[in-house]
Amino acid sequence: NGITVMMIQSDVIIKSNSLIKLVQAVHVQTQTQHDFTVCGSSVANKCSVHMCAANIGISHPDIVVETNTLSSVPPPDITYTLSIPDRTISSGLLSALQLEAIIYACQQHEVILQNGQRAGFLIGDGAGVGKGRTVAGIILENFLKGRKRALWFSVSNDLKYDAERDLKDINAPDIPVFALNKIKYGDTATSEGVLFATYSALIGESQAGGQHRTRLKQILDWCKPSFDGVIVFDECHKAKNATSTKMGKAVLDLQSKLPRARVVYASATGASEPKNMIYMSRLGIWGQGTPFKAFDDFLHAIEKRGVGAMEIVAMDMKVSGMYIARQLSFSGVSFRIEEITLDEQFKLVYNKAARLWAEALELFTRAADTLGLASRKSLWGQFWSSHQRFFKYLCIAAKVRRLVELAHTEMQHGKCIVIGLQSTGEARTREVLDENDGHLDRFVSAAESISDSAEVILCVFSAKLEELKLRLLGRIAELGKELPLNTLDELIDRFGGPEKVSEMTGRKGRVVRRPDGSVRYETRAEQGMNIDHVNIREKERFMTGEKLIAIISEAASSGISLQADKRVQNRRRRVHMTLELPWSADRAIQQFGRTHRSNQVTAPEYIFLISELAGERRFASIVAKRLESLGALTHGDRRATESRDLSQYNFENKYGTKALDKITKAILGYIDNKVPPPKGYPGGDIMFFRGNVMANCFFLSCLPDCTITKFLNRILGLEVYQQNSLFQYFTDNFEYLINKDKKEGKYDMGILDLAPGNDEIHEETQEKFLTPGNPQEGQVILYKVRARKGCLKFIKSDIYNVHTKCKACSTSVFLPALKVTPDEAKDFWESQFDFSFTNCTHANWKGKCKLIEEGQECFLGMRLKQYHMLCGALLRVWKRVSDIVSDITNSSILQIVRLKTKQNSKQVGAFTFCYLLLLNPVS
Repeated sequence: NGITVMMIQSDVIIKSNSLIKLVQAVHVQTQTQHDFTVCGSSVANKCSVHMCAANIGISHPDIVVETNTLSSVPPPDITYTLSIPDRTISSGLLSALQLEAIIYACQQHEVILQNGQRAGFLIGDGAGVGKGRTVAGIILENFLKGRKRALWFSVSNDLKYDAERDLKDINAPDIPVFALNKIKYGDTATSEGVLFATYSALIGESQAGGQHRTRLKQILDWCKPSFDGVIVFDECHKAKNATSTKMGKAVLDLQSKLPRARVVYASATGASEPKNMIYMSRLGIWGQGTPFKAFDDFLHAIEKRGVGAMEIVAMDMKVSGMYIARQLSFSGVSFRIEEITLDEQFKLVYNKAARLWAEALELFTRAADTLGLASRKSLWGQFWSSHQRFFKYLCIAAKVRRLVELAHTEMQHGKCIVIGLQSTGEARTREVLDENDGHLDRFVSAAESISDSAEVILCVFSAKLEELKLRLLGRIAELGKELPLNTLDELIDRFGGPEKVSEMTGRKGRVVRRPDGSVRYETRAEQGMNIDHVNIREKERFMTGEKLIAIISEAASSGISLQADKRVQNRRRRVHMTLELPWSADRAIQQFGRTHRSNQVTAPEYIFLISELAGERRFASIVAKRLESLGALTHGDRRATESRDLSQYNFENKYGTKALDKITKAILGYIDNKVPPPKGYPGGDIMFFRGNVMANCFFLSCLPDCTITKFLNRILGLEVYQQNSLFQYFTDNFEYLINKDKKEGKYDMGILDLAPGNDEIHEETQEKFLTPGNPQEGQVILYKVRARKGCLKFIKSDIYNVHTKCKACSTSVFLPALKVTPDEAKDFWESQFDFSFTNCTHANWKGKCKLIEEGQECFLGMRLKQYHMLCGALLRVWKRVSDIVSDITNSSILQIVRLKTKQNSKQVGAFTFCYLLLLNPVS
């Protein structure tokens, strides 16, 4: 058995009458055993090679892994019998990995939740594992069982062709796929097959009236209330924020009105945060028959207890049979951050822009006061959004030269380049086209358009401010001449033009340089092709090796495969450079998955380009926060994404908030801060900030209701030296607070290895308890283990450390230290080593221990420690157990730990200090 564990250390003895509470919290039936086995690998690694529970099918073509956290818990026993033909299985059209997911999904669909709805299944496999074929296999299985209607939702109508391809690939071409957008509102779809639709189609409405006013009603009429076929929510992270969007509400309504439908959620990102799981109502984690009456109760319980609780959610979902998450091995994949130094010319332009925006802010404030504006929300909303976009474009432009250098170097080493960005700047290009009657003879600056928006806002100002307004607009026009060019156009130009670069973006046209040196605007669409087909054609040119550089935007980051596939001509190693980090980790994972997929010759290399501008780390911070959370929930282990090396930029947490509060109060002079300002400034003390930064109205403007997001946005408006200085002061305080909590044992470390290195752990006993609930009964197990702290019996004596003696008083007599040989010291060392196995330090040095004499226990310095672990289906008892632990320890944190026993058994769980209290609530 694999085990999900909550660790309870018996460092504190609690009176036996309070022991009864915990065992009663889980109570059902008890049986004591004294042996268990867990298949596993070294807990020191982040991932383990995934072993399929279903012993059918041919192995997946690539190595697939599962995080150690998830691999430590077993899926349920298989009871479902497949109907998929043997020829499909034996020919490898569906790999063993994909068959395993199909079996568990179909098995879960046989469970009816206590609210009367059929249980759903979440496929959280990473990019490249083959979710498309897995989903097609689930549809085929149900088709063979007589359920010949299915719904398939995805993000784009073009993915209908991928759905048809996936069905054809598994030898099921006879299952027709119909696109909902091709069916009129008044018509009814065919009686059999797969109805393919986008999430946006769910909220479609007809203005003409008729039988079906909405797409949702049309879908429900086709399905009928008794519908028990498959509903697939592919790329289901697109349905997040269910309560705040019409699309999300439609997803929930569809599931509610078809209670017998077999729901499958499929996404490499699953849910980036617990709050985005709200649309997964069929998992049975909250609602009737669960510890959480509503989703909000579940959300509060998980978010209150940090990332450790999110890891427990993922493990509990797997052990309950509702979740599976594998990913391609990252063996051979390298990640690195390339921090780019700014040249002096760029700094001059940046500083000039910062001063100009500060002047604009002052003018806007005076104008608002003069006009007596009561509500300024719209004014400042426009101003700050323009401010953020302007400096974002500057940050991106700062990296172009270095990216081109890196790309040429990598290509000289026989590699090819994939560049990822989000913004194309097409809107500004089209504005200039319109202003010049469709003619364009220069490259356009994307940042310039943001400056122009100031003129729109300024047009309402009174005559009193006309002179200031004209002067500011004049300086804006002057600055526009120095601003960098559109990043995408400049990149293509530097790499040799469209003939050398495969552009896969959503823009319709671009500015190019002719052979004679002149510049013009041209459409991207080739003769007889629309823009979608152009992207597919450009992909083919890259995969055949006709072009060795590809640039992809968000428009192309879903559904396009650019890996070094064994079946294509261009098998060079991909170097995936992220010029612009996506604002959402959902998007980041999608983009990263374009170059790391199955059947590849070589794994890709990822390079994240971040400039030295402190403010730009704002964008890295967003992605780092999402990736950390994504790793915990999607793959059950935060450490799965740590190799991306972005955690150092994650400031959007409680430590970032506290650090910001401290530096703000210190700069204002309200408190004396223990953390000194960084050295190297004029004055060398806090007065540097008070005189230079606080005088800047940008920083003052973010003080009211100051948040990390606002601070990291507004800091962009400072000059380069100022923002780097202030950011360094902020990070120094950030690191100080983290180190302080680590020393005090308050830091949430995620999953810790309880006994690394030479430590030995032996399991002694276990007690099992059955917990009824959705979707089936689950086990909670209380383990008792002993950890033998390992260390070398003798340490080399060639290092001499000076230890200063206590100051002598007149009545003290000190003997000089005696130099001894290793052989002479050996007896003393071994005696202490053996004695410390079962005795504390006090008994070792004083011959007795007060705590032991009082009938308590003391483990200080003891090499043999006893731990108790609560493990298994913990989510069902999580609230009751954590409440008891919180009462005793005054902390809501349950530290998740990982260990490996001498019998090669892996265990993962949470660590507290009150096992005795936990016994009665579970027995």
